[in-house]
Amino acid sequence: MNRPTHQSPERGSARTRLLEAARDVIRQKGFTATSVDDLCSAAEVTKGAFFHHFKSKETLGVEAANYWSETTGALFAGAPYHEQENPLDRVLAYIDFRRAIIGGETWEYTCLVGTMTQELHDLAPAIRDACADSIFNHAATLEADISAAMQAHDIKANWTAASLARHTQAAIQGGFILAKASGDPELARETVDHLRRYIEMLFGVGGEQTERSPEETDND
Repeated sequence: MNRPTHQSPERGSARTRLLEAARDVIRQKGFTATSVDDLCSAAEVTKGAFFHHFKSKETLGVEAANYWSETTGALFAGAPYHEQENPLDRVLAYIDFRRAIIGGETWEYTCLVGTMTQELHDLAPAIRDACADSIFNHAATLEADISAAMQAHDIKANWTAASLARHTQAAIQGGFILAKASGDPELARETVDHLRRYIEMLFGVGGEQTERSPEETDND
């Protein structure tokens, strides 16, 4: 079978290439600065193909947020932190996993939906709402483990599993902003390290039991 051309792609492949281009180019340039021509060039498709799949650039933004949710959801669903038997260990291993994937160019490890939310929250409600769904739905995947950890550690508090799950995302997104402002991924890692220590303190653990060793930090 011949390899499909950009002029005659397999069904869905042009759309996927455009969504992947949006994922990468928007993280590099921002949504407003990214043109339809930029996306078509990165995806190697025609403008006609773009408008065949997406009514407008805003429609593409909504679909890009949904695509980000699908692809990153699969990444996190298969991540090794789920293998921990203890629920608190799973939460802490999630934090460690988030730290481990910080690296490369800034755009490569920062968040598409966080980037678009910061830029478009007042300008494009449909994109904002799709981004909100992505962020809050990802936070919700942590709630069961946090709740189980609260029960296991007999935590009685005026905060909830849902609120702590949301806080993890606020801290991580904040770390991304610091990394963007400085060009230094170490500031994002530093933020995640503080998040880990905060969670340890909430659950009354830490010290030698859960402290990251210098060797672990150097090997990240």
